[in-house]
Amino acid sequence: MKPIWIVDDDQSIRFVLEKALAREQLPVRSFSNPRDVLTALADDEPQVLVSDIRMPGGSGLELLAKVKERLPGLPVIIMTAYSDLDSAVSAFQGGAFEYLPKPFDLTKAVELIRRAVEESLREEVNDERNAPAPEILGQAPAMQDVFRAIGRLSQSNVTVLITGESGSGKELVARALHRHSPRGDLGSNGPFIAINTAAIPKDLLESELFGHERGAFTGAQTMRRGRFEQADGGTLFLDEIGDMPFDLQTRLLRVLSDGQFYRVGGHQPLRSNVRVIAATHQNLEDRVRQGAFREDLFHRLNVIRLRLPPLRERNEDVAALTRFFLQKSAKELGVEPKRITEEALDRLRTFEFPGNVRQLENVCHWLTVMAPAQVIESKDLPPEFFTPATPAELANRVMAGGLAPAVGSAPLAAAVLPASVGEVTTAAPSTGGWLPDLEAEAKRLLESGAPEVWDLLSRQFEAKLIQTALLLTRGRRIEAAQKLGIGRNTITRKIQELGIED
Repeated sequence: MKPIWIVDDDQSIRFVLEKALAREQLPVRSFSNPRDVLTALADDEPQVLVSDIRMPGGSGLELLAKVKERLPGLPVIIMTAYSDLDSAVSAFQGGAFEYLPKPFDLTKAVELIRRAVEESLREEVNDERNAPAPEILGQAPAMQDVFRAIGRLSQSNVTVLITGESGSGKELVARALHRHSPRGDLGSNGPFIAINTAAIPKDLLESELFGHERGAFTGAQTMRRGRFEQADGGTLFLDEIGDMPFDLQTRLLRVLSDGQFYRVGGHQPLRSNVRVIAATHQNLEDRVRQGAFREDLFHRLNVIRLRLPPLRERNEDVAALTRFFLQKSAKELGVEPKRITEEALDRLRTFEFPGNVRQLENVCHWLTVMAPAQVIESKDLPPEFFTPATPAELANRVMAGGLAPAVGSAPLAAAVLPASVGEVTTAAPSTGGWLPDLEAEAKRLLESGAPEVWDLLSRQFEAKLIQTALLLTRGRRIEAAQKLGIGRNTITRKIQELGIED
């Protein structure tokens, strides 16, 4: 969430509101005059603006007008010690969210700011809902490489091979390649025909691809056009090409070579002007070496190869994808879109997502149905985000070169690391202080290739701090939180996440 901006020339007002909002875990940024606010708006923006009405260097009403020009949906609360009708009317006419007379009750002021935050979040959701749906989301460098490749191929009809794990969005990329090509929506508006070669039985796949004549086989009562004919003038997307039966690979190679084919049971050669885009989650070079995939077909398909990264390699996109899928699910179900906290997003970002983007979409659909409130918290996520993997699962992932489950915990870490690493140590620090010990432990873990080193050591550090504070305060959480300089909600959440016995 973006910070709440407080504008008041009275330092005591700023101090009181800062402390009150900090106790509520709300980020704050303070200003003493309107000029600094307008300067800050050049590269930042608030979730809510709380401004005094009379200040040296400009009035709150003037600031309200200028802010509303830039951010018309921003809730602005106007404060004043001069509680007159004109000020109130002017504030509301200028688009203020609420008018707060001084002196104010601090609890009611915080409640008002919370209402303004909720209104702001609702506005953001509405803006997202009304925005046109993007073809593909992705700010990660790996996805930007994919976008650049699509751009370079936009005026080409060359064959493309898309590789990537299941659920990573290969068909979306194929559709984008088609749409931005001379054959697509932005060109001649040719058809986009997709077929999953792994999902169709071998006996039916030949007919699906090339069509059949009447009487070609039992049940063929009419002539049927195949996908190559249907895609004439457009694009044929062959998904999971690595699973295509070997004998059909020969027929496909012939079509790619000269553009000519026969329907099943047919004797008349047919031609189709088709651009082929193929996709696979398998390593085709390995399939060629195993004799399961024709080498000449591989080279025919592998003109341009486009690798689509798994979601674990683009975790900076998780937040945008999550919000998009929550919007999509809400629209499909006809319900109000749900919002999600930063803590819940952090947990999503660190999850491995073996099912990639498709798995994240399913999680968002589940949350839309199952999360009990309109704001999704970490505790509302599905059980797989909290269940540690077994030692065998972790070992398999490490041996396969994959990432260990990012939803880590001390017991989970201990499944693949020595017990002394997975538990919070109580040994006294060395005479050189604790940083050399931390450095040595971090070096040992990094050199050993241990998974999730950052998460593991961070959890140990946080757990030891909280345990020590609770020991000193004899288990009094609020007092422990005050000593540590964190909020009472934060310490309660951390105790639950870290599994601390207090």
